[in-house]
Amino acid sequence: MNAMAFRIASQWRGRNIRIGTKHDGVTGSGLLNMSIMCARSSSRTIASSALTIERTTSDAHFKSKPKNEELKFGVTLSDHMLECEWTASASWGTPRIMPTHDLRLSPAASSLHYGLQCFEGMKAYKSPTDGSLRLFRPDLNMKRLATSMDRLQMHGCSFDGDELLECIKELVRVDERWVPDQEGYSLYIRPTVIATHPYLGLAAPESMLFYCVCSPVGPYYKSGFAPVRLTADTEYVRAWPGGTGAVKIGGNYGSAIKAGAAANAHGYDQVLWTFGDNDEATEVGSMNFFIYIITPDGRRELVTAPLDGTILPGVTRQSILDLARSWDEFDVAERFPTMPEIRDAAKEGRLIEAFGAGTAAIVSPISCIQYKSEDIEIPATGELTQRFFNELLAIQYGTKEGPDGWSVKL
Repeated sequence: MNAMAFRIASQWRGRNIRIGTKHDGVTGSGLLNMSIMCARSSSRTIASSALTIERTTSDAHFKSKPKNEELKFGVTLSDHMLECEWTASASWGTPRIMPTHDLRLSPAASSLHYGLQCFEGMKAYKSPTDGSLRLFRPDLNMKRLATSMDRLQMHGCSFDGDELLECIKELVRVDERWVPDQEGYSLYIRPTVIATHPYLGLAAPESMLFYCVCSPVGPYYKSGFAPVRLTADTEYVRAWPGGTGAVKIGGNYGSAIKAGAAANAHGYDQVLWTFGDNDEATEVGSMNFFIYIITPDGRRELVTAPLDGTILPGVTRQSILDLARSWDEFDVAERFPTMPEIRDAAKEGRLIEAFGAGTAAIVSPISCIQYKSEDIEIPATGELTQRFFNELLAIQYGTKEGPDGWSVKL
């Protein structure tokens, strides 16, 4: 960690700062309990009743789709996409489903120059029990998209999340045949907002495009559910106080590629991001990070970083916390675990397991963390990691009844 990051961490961690998050039982409604301070240039919002659909007239693209076992994450796009334009003068326009196509942008579009773009990651699942199509807690994705837009001063962020979600549902119905019917496979959904304003000045955009593309996918990691090895020995920082770590914008991810490549070159699968002079463990790659430990006084505790403004409020993260609290079998803590704490717990036999969590991978077991040139070996795959994976997978595919509102039938 560099000296500047140390100073920022020291100043920040010493303050009692809250961003308004709260817990609300297993409903998870506290995932993004922030007030959205969107400027409303018009009262008009996205209306699913106005949705128009133009279907492709060719089967050629679908017939060339790879077999499930040959799918690569995010490579193959489905036949159709959803679009809706926003302008400062007219607000949101008519949502449209149409054949997937390339975008046409001005070379001066502010999204290309200042990173004015944000996105979401969702999945559609096909239930093996009744063949129904399902989404997993999609309302949380809509709330997070609005929060990301607000952080980028995108004035259209006051859209009606339920209405936009209805449009996305219809897109999935239109491309139903693209949803794989095998467990472990799904249709990845990528709602995206970009500034299309052709202006080289630095300002809030006066025009934007919401679009959503879909892609059939298999397991995110080639190793499937096999444990991953991490390194915490990196000079780079993922997020910092007052930054954008809590929202889903492209800049957070593009700047992490170099660190990930360096980890790969040294024999590790990903980076465990740390921050501050105590080396607080924050996130792993692009996932939230969890450890399951026995505390020095003998209690079992599941620990993940709190939503302090630097951590992404992951849907899977929230779901794991909700499940764990509903089981009431061990302590659940939202606090920053430190690398010295993790190292000491491992040496004393108190580090039970560790894993990452996110939409793409669901749950990813961790077998090793390099810290200060030393490999901390972790038992993997742990029983709790496997339990969370099985539970979430069953709810997502509709083979098990989950909490109300989690598995949404289309």
